[in-house]
Amino acid sequence: MFSKGVLVIFPFLAGLMPFCKERIILPPAFYLRFMFTLLKENNRFAVIILMLPLLFACQEEENQKNFTVKNTLDQERQRETISIPAKELEALIGKFGVENLLIQEEGGEEVLLSQAVDMDGDGSIDEILFQTDLAPNAEKKFTIEGRAGGKALQPGSEISTYSRFVPERIDDYTWENDRVAFRTYGPEAQRITESGEPGGTLTSGMDAWLKRVEYPIIDKWYANHLKSPGAYHIDSGEGYDPYHVGDSRGVGGIGVWENDSLYVSKNFISHQTIATGPIRTIFELSYAPWQAGERTIRETKRISLDLGSNLSRYEVVLESDQPLPNAAVGLTLHEQEGTINANPDEGWFRYWEPMDGSELGVGLVIDPARVAEYKEHKVTTKDQSHLLVLANPQQNKLTYWAGFGWNKSGQFKTPQEWDQYLANFAKRIASPVEVKF
Repeated sequence: MFSKGVLVIFPFLAGLMPFCKERIILPPAFYLRFMFTLLKENNRFAVIILMLPLLFACQEEENQKNFTVKNTLDQERQRETISIPAKELEALIGKFGVENLLIQEEGGEEVLLSQAVDMDGDGSIDEILFQTDLAPNAEKKFTIEGRAGGKALQPGSEISTYSRFVPERIDDYTWENDRVAFRTYGPEAQRITESGEPGGTLTSGMDAWLKRVEYPIIDKWYANHLKSPGAYHIDSGEGYDPYHVGDSRGVGGIGVWENDSLYVSKNFISHQTIATGPIRTIFELSYAPWQAGERTIRETKRISLDLGSNLSRYEVVLESDQPLPNAAVGLTLHEQEGTINANPDEGWFRYWEPMDGSELGVGLVIDPARVAEYKEHKVTTKDQSHLLVLANPQQNKLTYWAGFGWNKSGQFKTPQEWDQYLANFAKRIASPVEVKF
């Protein structure tokens, strides 16, 4: 009835249908019925013509993947960071290279800013990040396409995330995005202090650098400091560092609370920059073993900061030779001139205080299931008054977010605005976006 050549074509075309159906303009059933008619007539030429849109559709399918991003909250998400696991893109990465993968919203022509991240330093990409805005309960469709020469089409940006070790300022480690900046202190700063020399810092607390420009300032401020020591303590229009950490926890430092005492580590002893780029910066700090009562604790922090966020993400591992009563995350209260607000059921805590003629809000967000209690620890000893959140680590690990909002930056004018930001942030953490391929 049918020639052998035509008989081979039919199962081939039928087999293409499941893989190319999203690219076929007409319904698959139409193709199958029409093909069957042509096959009965042994019309090989017509069958080949009919194959062409299928073959082109499948070729396009091989070069891209489609996915959806869904916001399950009834609140807007702005500049939400979306993570695409590299395992979903193995074929595209293998064929084109990660630098040639382009992300676009369905129906849009703009290529979105993205960042590939190697989380474990093995030389292989683990995830690709991009950002998008999502209306309440909204769903968006995206395409990630591999294209030869796609690297030349990738967009750039003047704003970014950034972090680095700063040996020219003793041994700080500093990080920033377009809204906030932070730093903490290394072993040489500790040695200077313990030897009685001037200029050192002994703390594992987190310092806040108050910036009011979107572009990166870390390198510029340190360069100015080398020319004029302490220059970053003066606001020349971009912001400055008036925040005092001292021996406190600063903005989100950690310790162990027991018997009315806060046990903490000293300065970090090693660092590793994992990623820095337009969407996210990631780094890791390790600390010398320290004592909490009779316990010996080993501490490691993996810290990340996303573009557009006022809060850094902390993933802290506390390994101990004996069970820990808690992990205490602190916000320093300085001279106790500010106000405290907290919602442990939602998992957010804040302190709003006057700061050098302006006002500053610091805050902490954490999974409420991890919170045991919080304490307003107010004492007369310098640097020891804190808002402490006592949390229960899970398998020696605790994850939380800590950061600040400065009135003079124009980001937050009132403590109520800062409270709302933290409450919304906590909801976003509790209900992450859904990504489906």
